[in-house]
Amino acid sequence: MSVPQTHDEAVTAAHRLAAGLAPGAIQRDRDGATVIPSEALAALDSSGLLAITVPVADGGPGLGPRTLAEVGRVIAAADPSIAQVPQAHFLLVDVLAVHGGPEARKRLFGEVLAGRRFGNALAERGGKHAQDLRTKISGGLLDGVKYYTTGALTSAWIAVSALDEQGRLVLAFVARDAAGVAVDTDWDVIGQRATISGTATFTGVPVEPGLRLDYAHAYEQPQQLGARAQLYHAAIEVGIAGAALADARDYLRTKARPSTEAVRAGASTAADDPHVRHRYGRLASRVRAAEALLESAARTLEEVTLFPADADAAARGSLAVAAAKAFGSEIAVEAGSELFQLCGTSSAAAKYDLDRHWRNARTHSVHDPLDWKYAHIAAYELADVLPPNHGQL
Repeated sequence: MSVPQTHDEAVTAAHRLAAGLAPGAIQRDRDGATVIPSEALAALDSSGLLAITVPVADGGPGLGPRTLAEVGRVIAAADPSIAQVPQAHFLLVDVLAVHGGPEARKRLFGEVLAGRRFGNALAERGGKHAQDLRTKISGGLLDGVKYYTTGALTSAWIAVSALDEQGRLVLAFVARDAAGVAVDTDWDVIGQRATISGTATFTGVPVEPGLRLDYAHAYEQPQQLGARAQLYHAAIEVGIAGAALADARDYLRTKARPSTEAVRAGASTAADDPHVRHRYGRLASRVRAAEALLESAARTLEEVTLFPADADAAARGSLAVAAAKAFGSEIAVEAGSELFQLCGTSSAAAKYDLDRHWRNARTHSVHDPLDWKYAHIAAYELADVLPPNHGQL
């Protein structure tokens, strides 16, 4: 396995991976959690792309947000479920880069450079709010139950958020095959099915001191960890939008028939229908705008860097990503729905599985509330109010 060293090499590797993933995307969607997508994930792990953001000082190429966003978009256009699997992985690489000690960096970055992936166990169900954690570390042992554990099932390592003996937020890296770690396939949702983001249970799992990070400190100062994580989420949405548009184009050119009204108006094909052309042109323009907004946000993060000078700089990066994520999510859902208006009744046949675009976009887009992103953008531009958490959303 070779790790891409430049932006162009990484994008080429992403296109190569996407070409291999695309033919099986429909079947993986249909299989959901009943069949682990082992072959697709093995291709991801061996692509070298998992290591593209490992810092140069730690043996990686240290590629930045622009590369990360384009890689995510390209893979998501082929299969957004597989694209989402390394989303938390890239966040955790960033966390290690900023807050990992020498032991953790040497050991865990070595694993990443060898093609081994991090899974996440950060979210929980049943609490009063998303940050109401019940997972604990006490006496060096980890106990708790997590959900939305994208990538954990097939990962080499799982990063688990927990409260320590003093109630402070920490992040523990534990081996996937460690005693006391159990990851379930109880993932049953309308979209993003092949992520298999179900329940992970940790029962008395030993945590090595060197693999335990002060996670609270990561968000107590201006940084771009959250913005970079959200950038990748935005890339997934924009990739879904592009895939829906591409499938609409292909269907219109090869399968769709003109409506009776269009024939009466002189159209010989569905693509000649002036109303289809209007709708397609409008949708294509909006998808291209989402792609441009994603690229612009990535370039802003490149300028701000992972270590912004102050909260104002952090806010600039965070808000740029917020705009790309909110708009991209809306366009992905719109494209997944508009596809059927463009292509007609036959396009809804189950054999085409075109509804997966809407289901994937709808499922992924509710990852966090878009209205709050627009509200923070407006508060900053109208009243100079910084986003919360030192400029982070």
